[in-house]
This record gives sequence, structure tokens and C-alpha cells, in this order.
Amino acid sequence: MNQDLLAITTLGALKSAGYRTAPVRIELRNNLLARLKTGERTLPGIVGYDQTVVPEIENAILAGHHMILLGERGQAKSRIIRSLASLLDEFVPAVKGCEINDDPFAPICKFCRRQLAERGDALEIAWLTREQRYAEKLATPDVSVADLIGEIDPIKVAEGRYLADEETIHYGLIPRTNRGIFAINELPDLTEKVQVGLFNLMEEKDVQIKGYKIRLPVDVLFVASANPEDYTSRGRIITPLKDRFDVQIRTHYPKTIEDEIAIMEQECSYPLRSDLPLRVAPFMREILANITFEARASNEINQASGVSVRVTINNFESVISNAERRAVIVGENEIVPRITDLPSLFASTAGKIELEYVGEDKKEEDLVERLINHAVLKVFDRYLKIDDLKSIVAYFGQGWGVEVSDRAPSAEYLEPLREVPGLREAVERLGPFETPGLMAVASELIFEGLHLHQKLNKERQGGGRMSYHA
Repeated sequence: MNQDLLAITTLGALKSAGYRTAPVRIELRNNLLARLKTGERTLPGIVGYDQTVVPEIENAILAGHHMILLGERGQAKSRIIRSLASLLDEFVPAVKGCEINDDPFAPICKFCRRQLAERGDALEIAWLTREQRYAEKLATPDVSVADLIGEIDPIKVAEGRYLADEETIHYGLIPRTNRGIFAINELPDLTEKVQVGLFNLMEEKDVQIKGYKIRLPVDVLFVASANPEDYTSRGRIITPLKDRFDVQIRTHYPKTIEDEIAIMEQECSYPLRSDLPLRVAPFMREILANITFEARASNEINQASGVSVRVTINNFESVISNAERRAVIVGENEIVPRITDLPSLFASTAGKIELEYVGEDKKEEDLVERLINHAVLKVFDRYLKIDDLKSIVAYFGQGWGVEVSDRAPSAEYLEPLREVPGLREAVERLGPFETPGLMAVASELIFEGLHLHQKLNKERQGGGRMSYHA
């Protein structure tokens, strides 16, 4: 945007500069078309939707449609909605002091119409940022019509205005987002009374407050989110409101392990600050992503509530934190998450899944352990073949054993690498690991994979220690 425009403070100067405003849907459409022409991403930071959700959102914006995003928790619905604000102009002019961001060329509220009539081209303007033109509300049963649309302000009445005067209204969130984007999360949680007021405002532009009716043609793009089960449930949402949303877009969880890992790495916020370098073996990332994929396919978990991508993100942060704790305690110079760190996932997974059946014989800890085992086995089979590990199995068959621990220094794993026939070769198949920490995690994957294939026995010895033997 031309920075000289931001120095303009009156309507007359704005006209002289040749500036013209546009309705918010036209503005969004024009900015989207500009991005499409240059190849710039429409929704930066949104992973896994390039061939599914993003094209539908682009179509909705080009058509000027109100939209609702349906999806289970953790499918980036809120992130997508907030990203739409980046398609707004960087700055737009509004009547200075107006509560509802009135367009200086065509004001709609009584105060601004009077100001324009009295001052003409001397009407003062202010410049609004994108952030000032976006608002969202989490729908809860206690949200009222006053919150979203407005209420009679008793103080303004006490100042001498008539109750029927439009200027006695204290505007709600939606009018205050005039010429912008208004988002409602979990739409079905609004009460029926509020839903009626919302669809009336969306279609007929009528604002009805305490029996006083005005015509207020607010220029707002409405975007909402909801869980599909709630949105399709009879009684949770009134049919006329459904009809006001022009398009219904279905979100989904990542369809590939690669997308899950990309989101995990993008959103991970740990370690926040560390003096030690972080090194994560590629197969450890795959194990964490596969745990979530296994959960989404499990019939023991209520899939209607979903298994959020936050499970993967928080699990990644948990194994890193456990690895950092070990590195600090034993004095290592790198943070390397290992297989023995996976039990730390119980705390970050259990609270995010809902069991389909709950009883004494159904425990979250047991389910999480099964998910971890399935994920480890799947990744092990992707990298290694049992037939290539016969020499390792034969070594254990001679009565030897190996002990591992989430507190053991990585240097302790170097001795088995020297003594166990075929172990170093197997580690090299997993990657070009050059540090003790990466060699340790590779060794643990091999031992655990052989155990899960019933080639080795495993005994838990407490304190995070385990031993593998024939």
C-alpha cells in the first residue's frame, strides 16, 4: 500500500488521491486473485489441505460466500479462519470515532451520516488495520444477543436521548466488525434465540434490540466452525441459520504421515531455549506420527470426538523434554529422544482420547501402550527385515542380554554395538548415525522391534530400566 495514503486524514483528501473503498467480499476476492496470479500461498502455515480444503475456501471467497467449516477437534479450523484475515487490505479508511468502522464514502450509522452531512469533505478519517477488522467469538450457551448484536445503553438514555433513538444502542461484536470478518467457533452451542438474531442479521440486515428495529446493512463476511456431529444433530442448530451459510466445507486430519510430521515440526514449541543441540532420528518422528494414526483407526477410541493433531505435537514435545532431562542429569552434550522415552507419552496422550467403552478392563494406559507398540512395529518393519537380524537373535540365544534405560548415558550403548554381531550393520541401515545418542536410539529400536516380533523377551525392572534377552 502507498504509505502516503496513511497520512491522509480527511474525506476530501482521500477523494483527491483517487482512493475508492470496496465491500469486504470484493476486497477479499481481489486480494485472493492477486495471490493466485503470483503463486503465493492462500493460507500460509496450513498443511495437508492444498488439494482438498483450500480450493473449496478459494471458491467460497471468489463467490463471496459465508462459510462454515465442519471438522473434529484439532483440524486447524480456527487457524484457517484466522488466516482469512491476511486477505484483507493492510489498511482501510473509516470515519474517525465511529463504533462500527463506517465507510467514509457511504456511512450507515446515524452518527456518521450526520457528521458527513455537516462536515462534507472535511469529515475526519482514521486508518484500520487487518487485526481491527477481524473478530471471533467462542459460542457458549451464555452468549447473548447483546454480546453479538447490541443492547440499549442506559447511560446514553440517561444523558437525555430518547429510547427510540438509534444512538442509544451499544453495538455488539458483529456491528463492530463492520467491513471485516466475523467468526463464530462451535456454532451449535449458541442458544436458539441468538441463532435467530444471527440469521436475521446475515440475510435481512435487520438489527432488533429490545423491540426497537433499525435497518443496519453491516458489511461482514461470516465464517463459523462446528463439530459435524453437533451440526447435524436435530435441535442443536436451527434450519434457517444453516441455510444462511452459503457453503459447508469439511476439514480432515492429515492424510499422510509426511503431513502429520510437517505439522508436528511446525507447531512444536519445545525446547523453548536450550544450550544443547536437538537431534531427532527420522524414524522417531515417524513413530510419533504413527501413534496418532493408529489412534484414529482404533475402534477402542470414540472417533466422533476425533484424535487431534495436538496429540502428535504434544507427544513430540514430551519425548524431547524427557530426553533433555536425561541429557542434563547424565551430563550429555545433545538431546536425542529414544524409544525408552516413549512412556512419557502416557501423560500427553491419555487426556486427548476418549475411550469408546469405559470399564475396569479398559484402561487408557493399556490402550496408549498398544498404540505405541503398533507404531514402533510398523516403523521397524519399514526400515528393517527380521531375516537380516538373525545374527543378533542368535547372540541373545546364547544367553546374553542387554539392558536399556531412559536414564542411561548414550555411551553405555557403544559396548553392545561392538559385541553384538550384526548390530552395527543394522544401525547403519537406519541412517548415517554418527553421534552416540543417535546410535543409542537406533539400537533401542532394533531391540524393541525384535521383542515385538517375539524374537526377544523384555523385562521391566522399574525406574525406566528394561532388559532384553532370549
